[in-house]
Amino acid sequence: MNAHVIHAQPTQHRSLVSGLALAVGIALVARWLGHLLPLVGGPVIGIVLGIIVGNLASPGERFRPGIAFAGKYVLQWSIIALGFGLSLSQVARTGLQSLSVTVVTMTVAFLSAWLLGRWLGVHDKLKILIGVGTAICGGSAIAAITPIIRPEDHDTAFAISTIFLFNLVAVLLFPLLGHLMHLSDLGFGLWAGTAINDTSSVVAAGYSYSKTAGDFATIVKLTRATLIIPVCLVLAFAVAAREKRKAAKDGSAGNFSLAKIFPWFILWFLAASAVRTAGLIPVVIQPAIHVAAEFLIIVALTAIGLSANLRRMAASGVRPILLGLGVWVAVAVSSLLVQRVIGQL
Repeated sequence: MNAHVIHAQPTQHRSLVSGLALAVGIALVARWLGHLLPLVGGPVIGIVLGIIVGNLASPGERFRPGIAFAGKYVLQWSIIALGFGLSLSQVARTGLQSLSVTVVTMTVAFLSAWLLGRWLGVHDKLKILIGVGTAICGGSAIAAITPIIRPEDHDTAFAISTIFLFNLVAVLLFPLLGHLMHLSDLGFGLWAGTAINDTSSVVAAGYSYSKTAGDFATIVKLTRATLIIPVCLVLAFAVAAREKRKAAKDGSAGNFSLAKIFPWFILWFLAASAVRTAGLIPVVIQPAIHVAAEFLIIVALTAIGLSANLRRMAASGVRPILLGLGVWVAVAVSSLLVQRVIGQL
């Protein structure tokens, strides 16, 4: 973590209180509403409420330091906490067959996001957010890479909203299409687990098809979630390499410091995942860690919503939504095609 946060002065602490309290208060409401509307979920509700409050009520200057703190550092803490819930052994338990489909669909998501995004004129960071969100685990993946690529808050909000839109469509559409195509329980579970983004949406679609499909879809989804680890590492080193090239081009290579720009919280995230994989976390406290991680994410995304500029989001038009649609369709179709090739359907 950044040293100035850990050793902040009392006056700095006081300057953070108002904004943090606002983000936490809205996050509590979002979490409660998320339990009432599980298909939407607390994180999405948090960012929507944040956008509404931030753009209609326009919190004053005294709120900004705390909101910025939550949007950056609380977000990093939430990702570290998520690591305690990601066991790398999940990959082995799903088997190589499902992992191969997952890797193919992830590759398709990244390639289609880049190519289609370029054709639509969507800028690079928003392409990455939508591509990673579609490829891995929706809002959680977007939250994980946000501190690494450092997009504008309105881009993060737009990406999460776009991913959520197609999650809702998938919950309603996938079971119907699965029955029309006469997919087996395992075939549908693998399809839902690789082509639907958010965990709650995967669970909803999978179990509406059958219990077997729901069980398998959930395991496949957890496998996808573990793959955020290598994706974060690749992005972190890519950003570091880009900054180094930029420093060399500007003639300031002597001032370049990998230690200053590398997102060190990723190492804590990896350490947390290693602790979970090694079985060092007592089963009795795992639910509490999950709840804490989820709430920290809601607080952080609420803060991002509070900072988002609705006018700038609207200025992006429908192109990011079309990008999200195109990537989502590409992933769904590629999952079915790979299953057909390997004889899973």
